[in-house]
Amino acid sequence: MRISKKSCCLFIGLLITAYTYAQQQGNTPVSLKTLLNSVNRNAPTLLTDSAAIAVRQAQAAETRSSWLPNLKLNYQADYGTNNNVAGPYFGFGIIPSNSRGVRPESNTTTVSANVGVAALDWEIYNFGAYGAQNKVANSDIQVQQNQFADSKYQLQAYAIGNYLLLTELENFLTIQARNIKRNQEIRRSVQSLAKSGVRAGVDTSIAEAELSKARLNYIELNNQVKQVQLQLSAVSGLPYQTIVPDTAAETNLINTATGLDPLVIDTTNHPLINYYKSVYQNSLQRETLVKKSYNPKILLEGAVWGRGSSVDANDHFNSLSSGWGFDRNNYLVGIGVSYNLFDIRRRQLKLRTQRANTDYSRKKLDEQKQLLAVNANRSGVELQTARERLVEIPNQLKAASDGYRQKLSLYKNGLTDIIELNAALNILYRAETDYVQAKYAYSNALFQQAVTGNQVNTVLNLLK
Repeated sequence: MRISKKSCCLFIGLLITAYTYAQQQGNTPVSLKTLLNSVNRNAPTLLTDSAAIAVRQAQAAETRSSWLPNLKLNYQADYGTNNNVAGPYFGFGIIPSNSRGVRPESNTTTVSANVGVAALDWEIYNFGAYGAQNKVANSDIQVQQNQFADSKYQLQAYAIGNYLLLTELENFLTIQARNIKRNQEIRRSVQSLAKSGVRAGVDTSIAEAELSKARLNYIELNNQVKQVQLQLSAVSGLPYQTIVPDTAAETNLINTATGLDPLVIDTTNHPLINYYKSVYQNSLQRETLVKKSYNPKILLEGAVWGRGSSVDANDHFNSLSSGWGFDRNNYLVGIGVSYNLFDIRRRQLKLRTQRANTDYSRKKLDEQKQLLAVNANRSGVELQTARERLVEIPNQLKAASDGYRQKLSLYKNGLTDIIELNAALNILYRAETDYVQAKYAYSNALFQQAVTGNQVNTVLNLLK
Protein backbone atom coordinates (compact mmCIF):
# COMPACT_ATOMS: atom_id res chain seq x y z
CA MET A 1 0.00 0.00 0.00
CA ARG A 2 2.85 2.39 0.84
CA ILE A 3 4.48 1.57 -2.48
CA SER A 4 1.22 2.53 -4.20
CA LYS A 5 1.13 5.86 -2.39
CA LYS A 6 4.72 6.64 -3.25
CA SER A 7 4.09 5.71 -6.89
CA CYS A 8 1.03 7.92 -6.98
CA CYS A 9 2.89 10.85 -5.45
CA LEU A 10 5.76 10.35 -7.88
CA PHE A 11 3.35 10.28 -10.80
CA ILE A 12 1.62 13.48 -9.67
CA GLY A 13 4.97 15.16 -9.19
CA LEU A 14 6.06 14.17 -12.67
CA LEU A 15 2.73 15.38 -14.08
CA ILE A 16 3.12 18.77 -12.45
CA THR A 17 6.72 19.08 -13.58
CA ALA A 18 5.83 18.08 -17.13
CA TYR A 19 2.92 20.49 -17.25
CA THR A 20 5.00 23.37 -15.94
CA TYR A 21 7.74 22.64 -18.47
CA ALA A 22 5.18 22.43 -21.29
CA GLN A 23 3.67 25.73 -20.28
CA GLN A 24 7.05 27.39 -20.23
CA GLN A 25 8.66 25.73 -23.24
CA GLY A 26 6.00 24.21 -25.49
CA ASN A 27 3.59 27.10 -26.06
CA THR A 28 4.46 30.68 -26.94
CA PRO A 29 2.37 33.10 -24.88
CA VAL A 30 -0.57 34.61 -26.75
CA SER A 31 -0.83 38.37 -26.33
CA LEU A 32 -4.17 39.96 -25.55
CA LYS A 33 -4.14 41.84 -28.86
CA THR A 34 -3.56 38.61 -30.79
CA LEU A 35 -6.42 36.95 -28.95
CA LEU A 36 -8.81 39.84 -29.64
CA ASN A 37 -7.90 39.86 -33.34
CA SER A 38 -8.71 36.16 -33.50
CA VAL A 39 -12.00 36.75 -31.68
CA ASN A 40 -12.97 39.48 -34.18
CA ARG A 41 -12.30 37.10 -37.09
CA ASN A 42 -13.72 33.83 -35.77
CA ALA A 43 -16.35 34.44 -33.09
CA PRO A 44 -19.56 32.61 -34.16
CA THR A 45 -21.84 35.34 -32.82
CA LEU A 46 -20.02 38.01 -34.83
CA LEU A 47 -20.25 35.92 -38.00
CA THR A 48 -23.98 35.58 -37.42
CA ASP A 49 -24.43 39.31 -36.76
CA SER A 50 -22.49 40.22 -39.90
CA ALA A 51 -24.80 37.94 -41.90
CA ALA A 52 -27.78 39.74 -40.36
CA ILE A 53 -26.40 43.04 -41.70
CA ALA A 54 -26.36 41.54 -45.20
CA VAL A 55 -30.01 40.56 -44.75
CA ARG A 56 -30.95 44.13 -43.80
CA GLN A 57 -29.02 45.50 -46.77
CA ALA A 58 -30.87 43.14 -49.13
CA GLN A 59 -34.19 44.22 -47.61
CA ALA A 60 -33.26 47.88 -48.11
CA ALA A 61 -32.46 47.22 -51.77
CA GLU A 62 -35.85 45.53 -52.11
CA THR A 63 -37.56 48.53 -50.50
CA ARG A 64 -35.85 50.98 -52.85
CA SER A 65 -37.43 49.08 -55.76
CA SER A 66 -40.98 49.40 -54.44
CA TRP A 67 -41.62 52.44 -56.70
CA LEU A 68 -41.43 50.30 -59.83
CA PRO A 69 -44.69 50.19 -61.86
CA ASN A 70 -46.78 47.16 -62.67
CA LEU A 71 -46.92 46.33 -66.37
CA LYS A 72 -49.02 43.24 -66.99
CA LEU A 73 -49.41 41.43 -70.30
CA ASN A 74 -52.53 39.28 -70.68
CA TYR A 75 -53.87 37.19 -73.49
CA GLN A 76 -56.62 34.61 -73.70
CA ALA A 77 -58.41 32.60 -76.37
CA ASP A 78 -61.89 31.35 -75.49
CA TYR A 79 -64.69 29.07 -76.67
CA GLY A 80 -68.11 29.48 -75.16
CA THR A 81 -71.46 31.18 -75.52
CA ASN A 82 -72.45 34.84 -75.65
CA ASN A 83 -76.00 34.72 -74.28
CA ASN A 84 -76.38 37.70 -71.94
CA VAL A 85 -79.02 39.75 -70.21
CA ALA A 86 -78.78 43.35 -69.10
CA GLY A 87 -78.16 44.25 -65.50
CA PRO A 88 -75.32 45.24 -63.14
CA TYR A 89 -73.50 42.86 -60.82
CA PHE A 90 -70.44 42.62 -58.58
CA GLY A 91 -67.74 40.33 -59.79
CA PHE A 92 -67.03 37.17 -57.77
CA GLY A 93 -63.53 36.51 -59.06
CA ILE A 94 -64.65 35.07 -62.41
CA ILE A 95 -66.69 37.65 -64.34
CA PRO A 96 -69.01 36.24 -67.03
CA SER A 97 -68.84 37.86 -70.46
CA ASN A 98 -71.21 40.84 -70.77
CA SER A 99 -70.33 41.99 -74.26
CA ARG A 100 -72.97 42.54 -76.97
CA GLY A 101 -76.59 43.43 -76.45
CA VAL A 102 -79.55 41.34 -75.30
CA ARG A 103 -81.35 39.24 -77.86
CA PRO A 104 -85.09 38.60 -77.82
CA GLU A 105 -84.47 34.89 -77.66
CA SER A 106 -81.93 32.66 -75.98
CA ASN A 107 -79.05 31.60 -78.21
CA THR A 108 -76.46 29.16 -76.94
CA THR A 109 -74.46 28.83 -80.15
CA THR A 110 -70.77 28.37 -79.48
CA VAL A 111 -68.59 31.28 -80.43
CA SER A 112 -64.83 31.87 -80.40
CA ALA A 113 -63.08 34.99 -79.12
CA ASN A 114 -59.67 36.21 -78.09
CA VAL A 115 -58.38 39.26 -76.27
CA GLY A 116 -54.94 40.68 -75.49
CA VAL A 117 -54.34 43.39 -72.90
CA ALA A 118 -51.24 45.30 -71.78
CA ALA A 119 -52.02 47.22 -68.59
CA LEU A 120 -49.84 49.74 -66.71
CA ASP A 121 -50.43 50.54 -63.06
CA TRP A 122 -47.94 52.97 -61.46
CA GLU A 123 -48.18 54.78 -58.17
CA ILE A 124 -46.20 57.80 -59.32
CA TYR A 125 -46.55 59.93 -56.18
CA ASN A 126 -47.66 59.20 -52.63
CA PHE A 127 -46.60 62.38 -50.79
CA GLY A 128 -43.36 61.05 -49.29
CA ALA A 129 -44.30 57.45 -48.48
CA TYR A 130 -41.55 56.04 -50.73
CA GLY A 131 -38.93 58.24 -49.09
CA ALA A 132 -40.14 57.28 -45.61
CA GLN A 133 -39.91 53.58 -46.51
CA ASN A 134 -36.32 54.01 -47.69
CA LYS A 135 -35.35 55.90 -44.55
CA VAL A 136 -36.77 53.15 -42.35
CA ALA A 137 -34.90 50.52 -44.38
CA ASN A 138 -31.63 52.45 -44.02
CA SER A 139 -32.35 52.91 -40.33
CA ASP A 140 -32.81 49.15 -39.99
CA ILE A 141 -29.34 48.69 -41.47
CA GLN A 142 -27.92 51.22 -39.00
CA VAL A 143 -29.54 49.41 -36.08
CA GLN A 144 -28.10 46.10 -37.23
CA GLN A 145 -24.64 47.60 -37.75
CA ASN A 146 -24.69 49.18 -34.30
CA GLN A 147 -25.86 45.91 -32.78
CA PHE A 148 -22.92 44.22 -34.48
CA ALA A 149 -20.53 46.88 -33.11
CA ASP A 150 -21.95 46.46 -29.60
CA SER A 151 -21.76 42.65 -29.81
CA LYS A 152 -18.16 42.95 -30.95
CA TYR A 153 -17.38 45.34 -28.08
CA GLN A 154 -19.07 43.15 -25.47
CA LEU A 155 -17.34 40.07 -26.82
CA GLN A 156 -14.02 41.89 -26.53
CA ALA A 157 -14.86 42.67 -22.91
CA TYR A 158 -15.71 39.00 -22.33
CA ALA A 159 -12.42 37.87 -23.90
CA ILE A 160 -10.43 40.43 -21.91
CA GLY A 161 -12.08 39.34 -18.65
CA ASN A 162 -11.31 35.68 -19.30
CA TYR A 163 -7.76 36.47 -20.43
CA LEU A 164 -7.12 38.34 -17.17
CA LEU A 165 -8.66 35.46 -15.22
CA LEU A 166 -6.42 33.04 -17.10
CA THR A 167 -3.41 35.20 -16.21
CA GLU A 168 -4.41 35.09 -12.56
CA LEU A 169 -4.78 31.30 -12.64
CA GLU A 170 -1.38 30.92 -14.32
CA ASN A 171 0.15 33.03 -11.56
CA PHE A 172 -1.62 30.86 -9.00
CA LEU A 173 -0.12 27.79 -10.67
CA THR A 174 3.33 29.32 -10.38
CA ILE A 175 2.76 30.05 -6.70
CA GLN A 176 1.40 26.57 -6.13
CA ALA A 177 4.46 25.05 -7.82
CA ARG A 178 6.68 27.04 -5.42
CA ASN A 179 4.49 25.93 -2.54
CA ILE A 180 4.98 22.31 -3.56
CA LYS A 181 8.76 22.81 -3.64
CA ARG A 182 8.67 24.37 -0.16
CA ASN A 183 6.63 21.46 1.16
CA GLN A 184 9.07 19.05 -0.43
CA GLU A 185 11.92 20.89 1.27
CA ILE A 186 10.09 20.69 4.60
CA ARG A 187 9.43 17.00 4.12
CA ARG A 188 13.10 16.32 3.42
CA SER A 189 14.06 18.22 6.56
CA VAL A 190 11.47 16.37 8.63
CA GLN A 191 12.58 13.00 7.31
CA SER A 192 16.19 13.83 8.06
CA LEU A 193 15.39 15.02 11.58
CA ALA A 194 13.08 12.08 12.22
CA LYS A 195 15.75 9.56 11.20
CA SER A 196 18.23 11.21 13.57
CA GLY A 197 15.66 11.06 16.38
CA VAL A 198 15.40 14.82 16.76
CA ARG A 199 11.78 14.90 15.61
CA ALA A 200 8.86 12.59 16.15
CA GLY A 201 7.65 10.43 13.30
CA VAL A 202 4.28 12.16 13.31
CA ASP A 203 5.95 15.24 11.78
CA THR A 204 6.67 13.15 8.70
CA SER A 205 2.96 12.34 8.28
CA ILE A 206 1.97 15.98 8.73
CA ALA A 207 4.56 17.09 6.16
CA GLU A 208 3.37 14.40 3.75
CA ALA A 209 -0.26 15.53 4.17
CA GLU A 210 0.62 19.16 3.50
CA LEU A 211 2.58 18.18 0.40
CA SER A 212 -0.32 16.10 -0.90
CA LYS A 213 -2.73 19.00 -0.26
CA ALA A 214 -0.48 21.34 -2.26
CA ARG A 215 -0.41 18.88 -5.16
CA LEU A 216 -4.19 18.50 -5.12
CA ASN A 217 -4.56 22.29 -5.20
CA TYR A 218 -2.29 22.38 -8.22
CA ILE A 219 -4.41 19.78 -10.02
CA GLU A 220 -7.57 21.77 -9.28
CA LEU A 221 -5.99 25.01 -10.52
CA ASN A 222 -4.85 23.22 -13.66
CA ASN A 223 -8.44 22.16 -14.29
CA GLN A 224 -9.65 25.75 -13.86
CA VAL A 225 -7.04 26.92 -16.35
CA LYS A 226 -8.28 24.45 -18.94
CA GLN A 227 -11.90 25.50 -18.42
CA VAL A 228 -11.05 29.14 -19.09
CA GLN A 229 -8.91 28.14 -22.08
CA LEU A 230 -11.88 26.26 -23.52
CA GLN A 231 -14.11 29.30 -23.11
CA LEU A 232 -11.63 31.49 -24.94
CA SER A 233 -11.15 28.85 -27.61
CA ALA A 234 -14.91 28.84 -28.28
CA VAL A 235 -14.89 32.54 -29.21
CA SER A 236 -11.45 32.82 -30.80
CA GLY A 237 -11.14 29.61 -32.80
CA LEU A 238 -7.68 28.98 -31.37
CA PRO A 239 -6.82 25.51 -30.00
CA TYR A 240 -7.31 25.78 -26.26
CA GLN A 241 -3.91 24.27 -25.48
CA THR A 242 -2.19 27.18 -27.27
CA ILE A 243 -3.96 29.92 -25.31
CA VAL A 244 -1.26 30.68 -22.78
CA PRO A 245 -1.42 34.23 -21.35
CA ASP A 246 1.52 36.58 -21.33
CA THR A 247 1.89 37.04 -17.58
CA ALA A 248 4.75 39.50 -18.00
CA ALA A 249 2.45 41.86 -19.89
CA GLU A 250 0.28 42.23 -16.81
CA THR A 251 3.20 43.55 -14.76
CA ASN A 252 4.19 45.93 -17.56
CA LEU A 253 0.60 47.14 -17.85
CA ILE A 254 0.36 47.82 -14.11
CA ASN A 255 3.68 49.65 -14.03
CA THR A 256 2.69 51.77 -17.02
CA ALA A 257 -0.91 52.50 -16.04
CA THR A 258 -0.19 53.54 -12.46
CA GLY A 259 1.90 56.45 -13.73
CA LEU A 260 -0.70 57.76 -16.20
CA ASP A 261 -3.53 60.21 -15.78
CA PRO A 262 -7.02 58.76 -15.21
CA LEU A 263 -8.88 57.58 -18.31
CA VAL A 264 -11.22 60.02 -20.00
CA ILE A 265 -14.71 58.50 -19.81
CA ASP A 266 -16.54 58.69 -23.15
CA THR A 267 -20.02 57.26 -22.68
CA THR A 268 -21.56 59.46 -25.41
CA ASN A 269 -20.06 57.38 -28.22
CA HIS A 270 -20.15 54.06 -26.37
CA PRO A 271 -21.20 51.20 -28.71
CA LEU A 272 -24.04 50.29 -26.36
CA ILE A 273 -25.35 53.86 -26.38
CA ASN A 274 -24.98 54.09 -30.14
CA TYR A 275 -27.08 50.96 -30.50
CA TYR A 276 -29.93 52.31 -28.37
CA LYS A 277 -29.69 55.67 -30.14
CA SER A 278 -30.17 53.93 -33.47
CA VAL A 279 -33.14 51.98 -32.10
CA TYR A 280 -34.71 55.26 -30.95
CA GLN A 281 -34.05 56.93 -34.32
CA ASN A 282 -35.48 53.90 -36.10
CA SER A 283 -38.67 54.25 -34.09
CA LEU A 284 -38.91 57.94 -35.02
CA GLN A 285 -38.51 57.04 -38.69
CA ARG A 286 -41.31 54.51 -38.35
CA GLU A 287 -43.55 57.26 -36.94
CA THR A 288 -42.91 59.28 -40.09
CA LEU A 289 -43.64 56.22 -42.22
CA VAL A 290 -46.98 55.70 -40.47
CA LYS A 291 -47.91 59.34 -41.08
CA LYS A 292 -47.11 59.12 -44.79
CA SER A 293 -48.37 55.59 -45.49
CA TYR A 294 -51.98 56.75 -45.34
CA ASN A 295 -51.56 59.79 -47.61
CA PRO A 296 -53.44 59.98 -50.91
CA LYS A 297 -51.89 58.16 -53.86
CA ILE A 298 -51.64 59.51 -57.37
CA LEU A 299 -51.76 56.73 -59.94
CA LEU A 300 -50.88 56.58 -63.60
CA GLU A 301 -53.05 54.05 -65.39
CA GLY A 302 -52.70 52.92 -68.97
CA ALA A 303 -53.87 50.02 -71.12
CA VAL A 304 -54.00 48.87 -74.73
CA TRP A 305 -56.01 45.91 -75.84
CA GLY A 306 -57.31 44.11 -78.90
CA ARG A 307 -60.28 41.82 -79.27
CA GLY A 308 -61.73 39.50 -81.88
CA SER A 309 -64.89 37.38 -82.02
CA SER A 310 -66.76 35.02 -84.35
CA VAL A 311 -69.94 37.09 -83.76
CA ASP A 312 -70.04 40.06 -86.16
CA ALA A 313 -71.64 43.48 -85.75
CA ASN A 314 -74.94 42.24 -87.22
CA ASP A 315 -75.18 39.51 -84.59
CA HIS A 316 -74.31 36.78 -87.09
CA PHE A 317 -72.63 33.72 -85.59
CA ASN A 318 -69.89 32.96 -88.07
CA SER A 319 -67.46 30.04 -88.17
CA LEU A 320 -65.34 29.58 -85.11
CA SER A 321 -62.15 30.15 -87.12
CA SER A 322 -63.26 33.75 -87.82
CA GLY A 323 -62.89 34.53 -84.13
CA TRP A 324 -59.10 34.56 -84.25
CA GLY A 325 -57.20 37.79 -84.67
CA PHE A 326 -58.06 41.24 -83.35
CA ASP A 327 -61.00 43.03 -84.95
CA ARG A 328 -61.02 45.94 -82.56
CA ASN A 329 -58.12 47.78 -80.85
CA ASN A 330 -58.36 50.30 -78.02
CA TYR A 331 -56.21 52.21 -75.58
CA LEU A 332 -56.84 54.08 -72.37
CA VAL A 333 -54.61 56.44 -70.38
CA GLY A 334 -55.52 58.21 -67.18
CA ILE A 335 -54.41 59.82 -63.94
CA GLY A 336 -56.16 58.69 -60.80
CA VAL A 337 -56.23 59.70 -57.15
CA SER A 338 -56.92 57.14 -54.44
CA TYR A 339 -57.68 57.92 -50.81
CA ASN A 340 -59.53 55.94 -48.19
CA LEU A 341 -61.34 58.26 -45.78
CA PHE A 342 -61.35 55.62 -43.05
CA ASP A 343 -57.52 55.64 -43.19
CA ILE A 344 -57.67 58.76 -41.01
CA ARG A 345 -58.77 56.66 -38.05
CA ARG A 346 -56.40 53.81 -38.92
CA ARG A 347 -53.54 56.29 -39.08
CA GLN A 348 -54.38 57.69 -35.65
CA LEU A 349 -54.48 54.25 -34.03
CA LYS A 350 -51.27 53.00 -35.64
CA LEU A 351 -49.47 56.27 -34.90
CA ARG A 352 -50.48 56.01 -31.25
CA THR A 353 -48.97 52.51 -31.08
CA GLN A 354 -45.76 53.60 -32.79
CA ARG A 355 -45.39 56.60 -30.50
CA ALA A 356 -45.65 54.28 -27.51
CA ASN A 357 -42.79 52.24 -28.99
CA THR A 358 -40.77 55.42 -29.50
CA ASP A 359 -41.34 56.47 -25.91
CA TYR A 360 -40.16 53.06 -24.74
CA SER A 361 -37.02 53.30 -26.91
CA ARG A 362 -36.25 56.77 -25.53
CA LYS A 363 -36.63 55.61 -21.94
CA LYS A 364 -34.48 52.56 -22.65
CA LEU A 365 -31.78 54.87 -24.02
CA ASP A 366 -31.94 57.06 -20.90
CA GLU A 367 -31.77 53.96 -18.71
CA GLN A 368 -28.63 52.70 -20.42
CA LYS A 369 -26.99 56.12 -20.12
CA GLN A 370 -27.66 56.16 -16.39
CA LEU A 371 -26.42 52.60 -15.89
CA LEU A 372 -23.27 53.36 -17.82
CA ALA A 373 -22.62 56.48 -15.74
CA VAL A 374 -23.10 54.49 -12.51
CA ASN A 375 -20.79 51.73 -13.74
CA ALA A 376 -18.17 54.31 -14.71
CA ASN A 377 -18.20 55.75 -11.18
CA ARG A 378 -18.09 52.28 -9.63
CA SER A 379 -15.17 51.20 -11.79
CA GLY A 380 -13.30 54.36 -10.82
CA VAL A 381 -13.73 53.58 -7.11
CA GLU A 382 -12.66 49.96 -7.63
CA LEU A 383 -9.58 51.07 -9.57
CA GLN A 384 -8.54 53.45 -6.80
CA THR A 385 -9.02 50.74 -4.17
CA ALA A 386 -7.03 48.25 -6.25
CA ARG A 387 -4.22 50.78 -6.63
CA GLU A 388 -4.04 51.34 -2.87
CA ARG A 389 -4.05 47.59 -2.29
CA LEU A 390 -1.12 47.15 -4.66
CA VAL A 391 0.88 49.70 -2.68
CA GLU A 392 0.34 47.84 0.61
CA ILE A 393 0.65 44.22 -0.54
CA PRO A 394 4.48 44.17 -0.88
CA ASN A 395 4.79 44.89 2.85
CA GLN A 396 2.70 41.84 3.66
CA LEU A 397 4.63 39.69 1.20
CA LYS A 398 8.03 40.72 2.55
CA ALA A 399 7.02 40.14 6.16
CA ALA A 400 5.51 36.74 5.37
CA SER A 401 8.61 35.68 3.40
CA ASP A 402 10.95 36.73 6.23
CA GLY A 403 8.77 34.95 8.77
CA TYR A 404 8.78 31.70 6.82
CA ARG A 405 12.55 31.68 6.38
CA GLN A 406 13.00 32.32 10.10
CA LYS A 407 10.57 29.55 11.08
CA LEU A 408 12.24 27.09 8.71
CA SER A 409 15.64 27.88 10.21
CA LEU A 410 14.27 27.49 13.73
CA TYR A 411 12.62 24.19 12.83
CA LYS A 412 15.80 22.79 11.34
CA ASN A 413 17.58 23.70 14.59
CA GLY A 414 14.87 22.09 16.72
CA LEU A 415 13.64 25.38 18.19
CA THR A 416 10.03 25.23 16.96
CA ASP A 417 7.51 22.59 15.88
CA ILE A 418 6.02 21.71 12.50
CA ILE A 419 2.66 23.28 13.35
CA GLU A 420 4.22 26.72 13.62
CA LEU A 421 6.30 26.10 10.51
CA ASN A 422 3.19 25.16 8.50
CA ALA A 423 1.42 28.22 9.87
CA ALA A 424 4.27 30.41 8.61
CA LEU A 425 4.17 28.63 5.25
CA ASN A 426 0.41 29.21 4.97
CA ILE A 427 0.89 32.89 5.78
CA LEU A 428 3.48 33.18 3.01
CA TYR A 429 1.24 31.29 0.59
CA ARG A 430 -1.68 33.56 1.45
CA ALA A 431 0.48 36.67 0.97
CA GLU A 432 1.61 35.45 -2.45
CA THR A 433 -1.95 34.67 -3.52
CA ASP A 434 -3.11 38.02 -2.16
CA TYR A 435 -0.48 39.72 -4.31
CA VAL A 436 -1.69 37.85 -7.40
CA GLN A 437 -5.30 38.75 -6.55
CA ALA A 438 -4.30 42.39 -6.07
CA LYS A 439 -2.66 42.51 -9.49
CA TYR A 440 -5.68 40.84 -11.06
CA ALA A 441 -8.05 43.22 -9.26
CA TYR A 442 -6.13 46.23 -10.56
CA SER A 443 -5.88 44.95 -14.14
CA ASN A 444 -9.52 43.91 -14.14
CA ALA A 445 -10.66 47.24 -12.66
CA LEU A 446 -8.56 49.11 -15.23
CA PHE A 447 -10.14 47.22 -18.12
CA GLN A 448 -13.61 47.47 -16.61
CA GLN A 449 -13.21 51.22 -16.48
CA ALA A 450 -11.91 51.15 -20.05
CA VAL A 451 -14.86 49.05 -21.22
CA THR A 452 -17.36 51.30 -19.45
CA GLY A 453 -15.67 54.47 -20.64
CA ASN A 454 -15.15 53.33 -24.26
CA GLN A 455 -11.36 53.44 -23.86
CA VAL A 456 -10.40 49.80 -24.47
CA ASN A 457 -8.06 50.68 -27.33
CA THR A 458 -6.29 53.21 -25.12
CA VAL A 459 -5.48 50.56 -22.54
CA LEU A 460 -4.58 47.98 -25.20
CA ASN A 461 -2.02 50.42 -26.58
CA LEU A 462 -0.27 50.31 -23.19
CA LEU A 463 0.52 46.63 -23.72
CA LYS A 464 3.94 46.01 -25.21
